[in-house]
Amino acid sequence: MRRTSFTLTLSTLFACGDAAPGRGDGGGEGGEAGLATLTAGTGDTADTADEASGGGSSGQGSSANTTVPADTSDTANDDADDDNGTLFDLGVPDGGTSCGGGKGGGGDGFLSYIWIANSAEGTMTKLNTETMIEEARYIVRADAAGSPSRTSVNLNGDVAIANRSGGVTKVFANQANCVEGNGMPGIQTSTGPADVLAWGTDECVAWHNPLVCSSNRPMAWTKGEFSEGSCTWEGAKLWTECWNPGNGVAQVLLLNGDNGVVEQTVPIPGVNTLVYGGAVDGDGNFWGNQNGSALLRVDRDDFTVQTWPTPPAGPSYGIAIDLEGRPWLCGGGGAARFDQVTGTYQTVAGPGAAIGGCMVDSDGILWHSRYPDGVLVGIDTETVTIVSELAIPAYVHGVSIDFAGNVWGVTFGGSEAYRVDPASGQVDTYAGLFGAYTYSDMTGFALSSAGSPSG
Repeated sequence: MRRTSFTLTLSTLFACGDAAPGRGDGGGEGGEAGLATLTAGTGDTADTADEASGGGSSGQGSSANTTVPADTSDTANDDADDDNGTLFDLGVPDGGTSCGGGKGGGGDGFLSYIWIANSAEGTMTKLNTETMIEEARYIVRADAAGSPSRTSVNLNGDVAIANRSGGVTKVFANQANCVEGNGMPGIQTSTGPADVLAWGTDECVAWHNPLVCSSNRPMAWTKGEFSEGSCTWEGAKLWTECWNPGNGVAQVLLLNGDNGVVEQTVPIPGVNTLVYGGAVDGDGNFWGNQNGSALLRVDRDDFTVQTWPTPPAGPSYGIAIDLEGRPWLCGGGGAARFDQVTGTYQTVAGPGAAIGGCMVDSDGILWHSRYPDGVLVGIDTETVTIVSELAIPAYVHGVSIDFAGNVWGVTFGGSEAYRVDPASGQVDTYAGLFGAYTYSDMTGFALSSAGSPSG
């Protein structure tokens, strides 16, 4: 039974005149001229500690499922004029006025995408969650050799992606926001997987900060502040971590979301290796996990740091924030809910190897994949018990939720992404990825629904 109104969540998110949830970070989007590339910071060697690479499965589904091949046509996608259906036309709370039909991103449904890193190719896919069509693919570092991984989507639909060996790139979801800057008339941008533009040419790539890091993994937007005038979210910031052995400790960074400039560097005492994954709560605080060692929190207001040990012999690979603002760690089909007041965990064990990402849906179910099986596990975030197991064609390393309530999984270094209806078990497959590796908030749903911690 559903405990949370998904309709209320979306109508609150996209209504003018409604108070913006979470911390307002001030400032506004704009002033970006084409691809802005920042000067690299100081650092050490490139990342040589690669994550475990699993060979991609062929992902053969049952006859009840559908497979969508890669779209290799060069047909232009008209993001500025295309209406992606009525997904977000869900009404407005009392007293509010509708922005663009109750939608986000200025009225064109730009949260109807999942953004997936093609790590082996050095690119990122923009995949429509409704049509299962890949509408664009972007190089995300000049040499296309940064091993991109975590993606994070803000509430306007724009994405930021971290290259594991250093460098963060932002891409606009709405072509109307893309800025002329390459010297050619009109806006040049990718139209699909067969139309990947050279670095510096695609004008929907907003900025790139090269961040010289041995490890650059976590990526998490804050909400920013909702503007009634523009009907967009403004002033969102971006959390990441840039680790180099010479620093002695991990360093969490807060970037300006409009231009990529590092605004704050926060050393994490006692954590002397990479931070593996990250998420934000409803107040914009950063939560990160050092796999198998530490859970950490950076306060958005004063940048104070708290750390706790991860659960002994428990899951500590993926990280997510639930509807009540509680952090979760997951891995191997199991998960652990952290209580910040008592500093303790409540854990449900999993039988598999302790890897894999997780995310919470609007019903308060945390979805996770049990390695090495093709099984999605649903864990009730109130009772901390497994309440669902859904068969899928192959193990998925990254899990995300779209705004229609579907659960998405991305294979482990493979070519498939699966869209799963948790009610019916229907699985739809997109098979056009290349060495995919992502586990993070690939759609923006986690940011939109994360609660504020109590205590």
